[in-house]
Amino acid sequence: MAAQKKRSTRGATLNAESRRFNLPQSEADGDWLDLREDIDGAAPPVGTTVLIEHPRTIISRNTSPDVPFDRSINAYRGCEHGCIYCFARPSHAFHDLSPGLDFETRLFAKPDAADLLKAELRKPGYACAPIAMGTNTDPYQPIEREWQITRALLEVLAACDHPVVITTKSDRVVRDLDLLAPMAAKRQVAVAISITSLDPRIAMTVEPRAPTPARRLAAVRTLSDAGVPVYVNMAPVIPAITDHEVEAVVATAADAGALGVSYIPVRLPWEVAPLFRAWLDTHFPDRAGKVMATIQSLRGGKDNDPGFFSRMRGQGVWAELLRTRFRIARAKHGFSDDRRRLNLDCSRFRPPAGAQGELF
Repeated sequence: MAAQKKRSTRGATLNAESRRFNLPQSEADGDWLDLREDIDGAAPPVGTTVLIEHPRTIISRNTSPDVPFDRSINAYRGCEHGCIYCFARPSHAFHDLSPGLDFETRLFAKPDAADLLKAELRKPGYACAPIAMGTNTDPYQPIEREWQITRALLEVLAACDHPVVITTKSDRVVRDLDLLAPMAAKRQVAVAISITSLDPRIAMTVEPRAPTPARRLAAVRTLSDAGVPVYVNMAPVIPAITDHEVEAVVATAADAGALGVSYIPVRLPWEVAPLFRAWLDTHFPDRAGKVMATIQSLRGGKDNDPGFFSRMRGQGVWAELLRTRFRIARAKHGFSDDRRRLNLDCSRFRPPAGAQGELF
């Protein structure tokens, strides 16, 4: 494949269409809005637009044995951080949009999210369990500064003492310390910050519009100092690009006050694989073959392994070596295991008050 022209402020190097779902041409149910203000990083050559989405519900359910939660909320579709490896990219294909540049430039916002959450939490049959935020797209991506949908959701959860687990690669999370610190005091929140590399040059290439590693580490320290349980995810680990930093990431996370460090080997489902290959040809042509050969060695000879359990851990010699390195690094810095039990408290939950107050 010929090398693609570099786009320094975006992740994907191409915008190939996906017709995997064979959907008919759909009509827009809202207007695309141009974002004219400055956002994290330099102004991109491809502008960011946002479509208003009005879903019927906001809590998504899952029964996957690979994840430690059964419900999640995503305030946005698509993600401006532009991480080339993002496993959520294929979800844009369902909207007849490209998992490439469209995923990081044509976003969806759900301004009704907080009201929808209140309605779902009021349902008589609702049973409280921690809600995960940031499992598909980042709740603190740059457009959160303008839309503040994530903050509105946290305000609802805080008001009714509902536990939440937040995953992000943005230091913008500390903006909401006024909500997070009191929730932490009641064991109702935990935060995981993704740090894939400590090298700002690598981070800028892999995650072009995410905050720098230094800013993310500062957020870990700020959250820790405020009493908020905070963890670091080295997710994903990319062979021959970031895997040499395993021990350094674990050590730096410990110094910043993280309670634990987890990891996931890079995953390349569906349309992510060709996008990743094109990105390698552009940014790392000297090692593209080595990267893909190693990925295939831990994915059973393929670009991706979708199987439960193995998809998060990998298989083979390279996967075992990675597990060993993390185990040794964690032990060295006092981390007992992959994920310390969060033990978030669900006993305080009370449904949001209805239109008539607490009478109904």
